[in-house]
Amino acid sequence: MKKILHISKYYYPFSGGTEQIARDCVRALKNEYNQKVIAFNDNKNDQIERIDGIEVYKCGCFAKVSAQALSFSYGKTLHMLMRSFKPDIVVFHYPNPFVATFLLKELKKKQTKLIVYWHLDIVRQKFLRILFNGQNKKLLKRANRVIATSPNYIDGSDWLQSVKDKCIVIPNCINVERMKLTSEIEKYASEIREENQEKIICLAVGRHTEYKGFSYLIAASKLLENNFKIYIIGKGELTDRLKKEAEGDNKIQFTGRVDDLVLKALIKACDIYCFPSITKNEAFGLALAEAMYYEKPTVTFTIPGSGVNYVSLNGITGIEVENRNVEKYAEAIKTLATNKKLRDKHGRAGKKRVEENFLDSQFRENIKEMVKKI
Repeated sequence: MKKILHISKYYYPFSGGTEQIARDCVRALKNEYNQKVIAFNDNKNDQIERIDGIEVYKCGCFAKVSAQALSFSYGKTLHMLMRSFKPDIVVFHYPNPFVATFLLKELKKKQTKLIVYWHLDIVRQKFLRILFNGQNKKLLKRANRVIATSPNYIDGSDWLQSVKDKCIVIPNCINVERMKLTSEIEKYASEIREENQEKIICLAVGRHTEYKGFSYLIAASKLLENNFKIYIIGKGELTDRLKKEAEGDNKIQFTGRVDDLVLKALIKACDIYCFPSITKNEAFGLALAEAMYYEKPTVTFTIPGSGVNYVSLNGITGIEVENRNVEKYAEAIKTLATNKKLRDKHGRAGKKRVEENFLDSQFRENIKEMVKKI
């Protein structure tokens, strides 16, 4: 049985898009390969856990610089795993520049295959982008295969353009089991609708950080009439600033982080799903696909090189407008609000698109097929 070492920044139960995809990879290959995982812990302690029957090494993190975790024990632990486990294949989830430094030193043996799972370019941290320029070249040169989450990202990334022949598209996926509606969720969704009678309910979900574009949604809300209710789910470094921007706008309600039941009930209850991300840091949009699975029409910005406009198609599953154009974003919301037939049409097309492209069953087959061929 071949051996695979998966390298993720963090790992389940840590919540994040990359972490979820890393776990999906491991589960897709379970029983067919001998696997181990190495990641950072979200505290200072080293830890070994068994998750889904797989050994996961979590290295204590003593600090973060530009969102990059730093660890005293990581280099030693990775070296030990490379020597004792001797993986045939390494699956490395990028970006993770601190770890890439150690990994490149360990990958001297050419017989170890390297799959680089390229989640996104480093865009926001300009210093890191320049600092790790040479490292990225070495990493992509060493890679046997590079996974991108959409063709848009390959076309829009200077890095991936340089290794197009190594790239394969494997879209992210939604977990159908997790998205199942229960009577409790349906009941809560009905209560939300009852609370907002005769209002158009809009929903936005995500970490409160710059690239998620919530400031633009808040600005667009000011151009809408009072027959709207806009729920913003999540929390982050910009929460206080966003609340200040929304002061006096009774249409907007910040929910903070919510559990799965509340999240699904709000998606089910809403009329329009707003996804106002503005940069390539939003490489795909898993939350977007989840809303589409619930037959919700979407409003997005055009983001060159991002997979957002690959997930939701303009004029088919929702309305896409010029990036950062608040007036056009508000107009798109109004267009959907006043046309239920259009909302239903986009909603049905959205579910069809997800079912044909972004389900976990397809993801598992894509990953297995790609690893088999490497």
